[in-house]
This record gives sequence, structure tokens and C-alpha cells, in this order.
Amino acid sequence: MNDIVTTQPAIDLATIKGRQRAAWGSGDYAIIGTTLQIVGEMLCEAVDLRSTQRVLDVAAGNGNATLAAARRFADVVSTDYVGALLERGAERAKADRLPVTFQEADAEALPFADASFDVVLSTFGVMFTPNQEQAAGELLRVCRPGGKIGLANWTPESFIGQVFKTIGKYVPPAPGMKSPALWGSKAHLDTLFGPKAGVAAESKNFVFRYKSPKHWVEIFRGYYGPMVKAFAAIDAKAREVLEADLYALIDKFNVAEDGTLVIPSEYLEVVITKRS
Repeated sequence: MNDIVTTQPAIDLATIKGRQRAAWGSGDYAIIGTTLQIVGEMLCEAVDLRSTQRVLDVAAGNGNATLAAARRFADVVSTDYVGALLERGAERAKADRLPVTFQEADAEALPFADASFDVVLSTFGVMFTPNQEQAAGELLRVCRPGGKIGLANWTPESFIGQVFKTIGKYVPPAPGMKSPALWGSKAHLDTLFGPKAGVAAESKNFVFRYKSPKHWVEIFRGYYGPMVKAFAAIDAKAREVLEADLYALIDKFNVAEDGTLVIPSEYLEVVITKRS
């Protein structure tokens, strides 16, 4: 009897990345992103950033870590593969009169020489790359020996981690794709970055504060790209059920008792030191 060998189809990372770019380019993430500014400030403190350092912000979005580093007088390059998000970051830098270089770039193929930066940062950004090993390798490559990589990543158990899990019931991820929330696990980061780096991680909470659960849903449905795309991809009945599931999730996590929304969402604050 012949053995039957089955193979998994190769993951089309280029197509997935194109879909992700379209998702993050829809809506207006900056409306939500600016509320997360404190995470960028805390991350710059965690890596003990110095004014003499050259800093790269990867998958920078609308520039929270970028601006935090620039406020500390570092030499900052801000990158993302969605040009519209970089434009939002540039608007903010101009308003604050902060000198920043903005450059469109793919986190999996950074257009910089080896060991170009003292510090590499990413807040809720690089964790969404489809090829996680490639992205981690690029962060290491552009960081100098002895330099630091600072990351803020939602954990699988966090409110946002559960939001993505809920969305995934209606719009499943591509077969074979690894969950972005794995970046919120120290064990996974140890595997990703391997013996070339020392990984330190600490659990933190970012607290979402909105006028009400309805206000949060309206903002995320209107401006958070992955959610905008998810609601657009399903029929009217499924939209009703997804919205009901989101309200149930909010009810589980919301600690406010005055009608507002106050939700602590756990993330991993990560400081990786590249070994010489």
C-alpha cells in the first residue's frame, strides 16, 4: 500500500501583505493611534534612550514612538509601509516642531545598512507582519551590536488580543498564518530573536478610555482599518452578530460603572539587547 503524502499549500505572503496594507490604509488609524501616545513615551524610557542615539521606528503608524524619541532629542527615522500613516506622523512632528525623517519602508525588507541604528522601536506595529521571522531578523540586522530593540506588543489574553480573535471568527486569517499576538509572548520572542539577543519583557496595561461602549465601537468601526475591512467583508446579519460579540467582550473587560468605557488592555513591553 502506498503512503499518501500531503503537503500544505505555500502561504502567499505577498498577497497577504497587500491585503494588510489595504486594511491599515482604510479608515484613519491616527484617530485611535494618538490615544496610545503614552506607550511610546514609556517605551523610550524602558530602552533608556539617549539624545546622542540614532533611532529607527518600524511600522511606526502615526508616530507615537517616533515623536517620543524625537522629544528626547534623538536622531529619528520613522518608517511604515502605509504612506498615509506616515503623513499623519509628519503632521504631528511639524506641529510639535520636531525634526524627523519619514521614509516609506517594509518592516520585512528595511532599506538600511547593517548596524545602522543604536535603537530600533515598534509600538503595536511590527507584530502584524506576516513573516514574523523575517521581520525579527530585519530588526536585529539594522541594530548595532550592543544596541537595543524596544517593542510594545498586545498579548493574546489582552482585550485587543481578544478583539482580533473575535474578528477572526467572522473573517478568518489566511491558512498557515501565525497570530500577531504571539509577539506578546516572551517565549515566542526568545525563539524569534534567538541567541543573538537577550530578551527582557514586562507586562503593562494600556487603558482605553472612551465616552461609552457605543463610542468605542463607533470609533473602531469607523477608523480602525482591520475592523473597517472586517465589517465590510461580511453581510448585514453577520455584522449585527459581530457587533453584539464586541459589546459582550467590552462588557467582560470594562471596569467602569458610570456608563463610560475604561478597559485595561495588557501588552508586553520588550527590551531586546543585541549581543556583540
